[in-house]
Order: sequence, then structure tokens, then C-alpha cells
Amino acid sequence: MNILKLLLCISIVSLLISCNATGLTNESEAGGDVSASTSLSIKFDALLSEQYQSDQPGAAALVAIDGEVVYEKGFGLANIELNVPIKPEMVFEIGSITKQFTAVAILMLVEEGKLSLDDEITKFLPHYPTKGHTITLHHLLTHTSGIKSYTSMESWTKLWRQDLSPLELINIFKDEPMDFEPGEQFLYNNSAYFILGYVIEKASGLTYQDYIHKEIFEPVGMTSSYYGSAQTIIPNRASGYQQTDKIINAEYLSMSQPYAAGSLMSTVHDLFKWNQAIRSNQLINQASTEKAFTNYELNNGEKVGYGYGWFLSEINGSSTKEHGGGIFGYVTNSIYLPEENVFVAVLSNTDFNGPGFVSTKMAAIAIDKPYPEFSDDVSVDTDELASLVGVYDFDDGATRFITMHDGSLYSQREGGTKFLLHPTADGMFYFEGSFSNLRFTQEDGKTEVLFKSRASESVGIKTDKPVPVKTEITLDSATLMQFVGVFELQPGFDITITLEDDKLMSQATGQQKFQIYPMTKSRFFLKVVDAELEFIANENGAYTSMILYQGGQEIPAQKKTSN
Repeated sequence: MNILKLLLCISIVSLLISCNATGLTNESEAGGDVSASTSLSIKFDALLSEQYQSDQPGAAALVAIDGEVVYEKGFGLANIELNVPIKPEMVFEIGSITKQFTAVAILMLVEEGKLSLDDEITKFLPHYPTKGHTITLHHLLTHTSGIKSYTSMESWTKLWRQDLSPLELINIFKDEPMDFEPGEQFLYNNSAYFILGYVIEKASGLTYQDYIHKEIFEPVGMTSSYYGSAQTIIPNRASGYQQTDKIINAEYLSMSQPYAAGSLMSTVHDLFKWNQAIRSNQLINQASTEKAFTNYELNNGEKVGYGYGWFLSEINGSSTKEHGGGIFGYVTNSIYLPEENVFVAVLSNTDFNGPGFVSTKMAAIAIDKPYPEFSDDVSVDTDELASLVGVYDFDDGATRFITMHDGSLYSQREGGTKFLLHPTADGMFYFEGSFSNLRFTQEDGKTEVLFKSRASESVGIKTDKPVPVKTEITLDSATLMQFVGVFELQPGFDITITLEDDKLMSQATGQQKFQIYPMTKSRFFLKVVDAELEFIANENGAYTSMILYQGGQEIPAQKKTSN
């Protein structure tokens, strides 16, 4: 987990159905084996009720198999202040799932002859500075344009509340240096989909909002889907929440800012209708659908794992078409498995408890390919574990540190988060809270490891390099107390330092709280992530600023003054 990331992102402890679940499991509609449907419901209830507590922001979830909804429930609260529980029909901001609608709108206009995927963006933005490069709609759709994504620009954070026209926001990022030449890399890009929204307006003669409503929502029957608005009365809207040192109402964001990259609102059932419309070629023909779901390549032939508006991945060998979304106060995820005809959608009204992990586990259960549950019954000889400790260089250029503590292995990519590794009976090690895993092999004095995630795999070879070690020193409470405060990294994003039981704790906006350990009298390190914090004293000896060291970057932060 990157301590700077704002969330644009379980084990089953009980099979009891939690009292915070609302709505009905549609067993009578599902057909087939009712007992099988009940078994699925119990498993889904356990997963969701553990992640979303009854007195906290929560989520709505839906699972459909063979075109029939077999599960549809709500967990947690839609409005904390009014103690209103989430029901399945609640409306959520869906964030970047919006990109699916934008991509399909482009394909619809291509079918009408109003666009070509090979059109250059200068056809619609004649004065756009392409730096001598050819940037096409295809590049925008596949996140391979090289254009700077405006949501990665520090200057953008000052504009969140402003209502801007599409051209006004495009002017914010158009003169930024390109990240790479078109087609050379894949880099997720909100600017690209923002521009696509403007292209839709130019080609159709309608605003983006009107086009999506008239040409997609109405024909599909998505009666509970909207272009986002804080002013419009939207029935069954779930309030959004963020977390700093406590749960707060979500920061206001003008919906002119995410626009075609993330402005839409919907329900789990409307997203199921959307999935059905795409499957049945209701909006675009089969040839266009195949284009949307093609795993495109970079200039060097490397596949990017993305089509037009959908990530293309797999769950335990079954292919998926999926997308998540993250926007202030909401995190969402939807997954479709075409081989098994299974659709899963989980929409949450909290940006500190995202549904990506739980929805993937639900999808795996629905196709009867569940991820392994970890058990203390699986043990590995400590000498065998110790032989795996070391520094591994991977064929994709990464370096990973395998360490051992209290009889367990940990894995940490250089500059990244440290994960506990859970051994399984088949000799694999799964990352805590992740679907990534490692499989070690030892032969002829050489140790190799295969790293596999849902998106990729790579091979690492153990080297003779020493594992970096950070030495912890002891500081008394009076010394630690000097560092307590809130340090602003950028507007709306802080690191809060607290002293709890003689331990100094750090918590980034919207993220978990972690202990930091002193290396010197003013420099600390985290054990869960490869990062350090250095506190800087002013001329009076008070610690009024801080530097975050992570991933080769040095990011300054100023201490906020109390009112």
C-alpha cells in the first residue's frame, strides 16, 4: 500500500448471517438448486458482514449467475447521521466504472460513422499540443497516449470544488510534458477519458451527460443511474464517507472534474442491466464488443491487460472483464466472468474500505474456484523458511526482500509494502490481504521464486545481496510527544502523528494507522511499507515540518496549526 495513495482499491471468521444485512436473497428467482443458492448466500454474507460493520459505512452487493440474480443485499449504513441502513437499491457514485460507458459511447459513434478509432485528437482539439506525436482515440481508450493524467498533478487538488467546462479543464493539463510516446507504455490515465467525453460531445452534438442518459441509460432501462450531482435530488442516494483520524463526510468534488472519467452514479442492479446489455449487443454490435474486450498491445508487442473501458484479467484460470472505481467517499468494483456467465458488483460508500478484495473472493466462490482459506494447521519447518530469506532480483526488473520474523515469512518489494506470507498445503505462499502468491523452488544450490498476481507473473532469483536492515532505537515519551500533530502533504491529504501507549503512530488520510519506529532522534521508519519520516525542527527547536521518503521521492509536509 502506497502511503500517498488516496484510494481511487478477508478471511471468513463466521458463517452466521449478520443482522446488519438488509434486502433479500433472490433464491426463488434463481432457479436450480435452492440449497446451493443458500450455501452461496451464507458465504457471501460472511464475507460482507465481516468487512462492513452495521454501524459503519457499508456496501450493496449483487451476484448473478446465468442471467439470474442469486444474491442482492446491503450491509452497513447509507447515512450514519440518520442511522439509515444500506439497501440493494441504494445509488452510489461509481467512479471509474464510468469509463465503460464512455468507451461504449465512442464505439456507438464509430458504428454511426461519426468517429474512427484512428482519428487523431487534433481532429476535435485542433490546437492541442501533441508535441509532434500522433495521438489517436485508440491511444486514449487504452491508456497508452502518454498524456499527463490531471489527477496526478498536485495543482489539480486546488480545483476540486470548481465547476469547469471540459475545455477549461483540458487547458489545465494540455501543456504538461508527456509521460512517454504514444503506444510505448500503459499508464492509467484520467485525462484520456476526460478528452473522450469532449469527443463524444463534438461528434454527437449533445453534452456528455445528455448522451449517456438518452443513448444508454434510457434504452437499457437504467432508471436509477445518473450523471453525478450534489445539487440534484437523487432518490436512495447513499452518502459518501472518508476517514482521517475519524470518519467524516466526503470532501466535495464538482462532478465537472471527473466528467467522462468518473462522474456517473448507479446501483448494483442497474450495473447488472448494463452487463446484460453489453452481453446481448443491445448498444453495440458483436464486432465492436470484441474490440472493447481485446487485450491490446504496446508498440513492442507487450499486452496491456486492458481493452476499451475494461481490465482483462483472470480469477483462478477463468477470464474476467472488470473495472473498479474510486472517488471521494466511494469505492466500487464489478466483475464479469464470461465462461461461467457470472456477474458480481459491490458498491461501497466508504473510500477506506474498498470492495475489490471481497468482490473478487465472491466471484471466485460463485464459479466454484475459491481462493484458499489460510489455517494455522499449515506449518513449514523454520529451517526451511530460513533458507528462503534473502534478496531476489526478478526478470521484470523488480527487487523483492524475503524476511522472517516470529516464525513467519514476509515479502516486500523494494519501495513497497511488507506483506505477511501465508503457507498453503500445496507449498505456495499467499500474500496477506492479496491474491498474489509465491512458489519457491530450490535446486542445485539455487533458489528461485515464481511471483504470480492476478495480472502478471515473473521469476526471481535469490542473490548474495544482504537484506537491508533498519535498526530501531529507544526514545522516551517526552521526546516522542514533540512529533505529535497533523502534517499536510497536499490539500486534503495529511499524515496524522499520535502517541499511544508510548508508541508513535502515523495515519495517512483514508488509510490505516501504523506504528513508526525511531532510527535517530528525529527520523522514523515504517515496517509495513518501505518508507521513512524525518521531522524537521525550526529555529526555536519545534518540529514544524516533515519529509516523507518513499519510492525514491522526498515529499515535504508542513505541520498544521491548531485553531
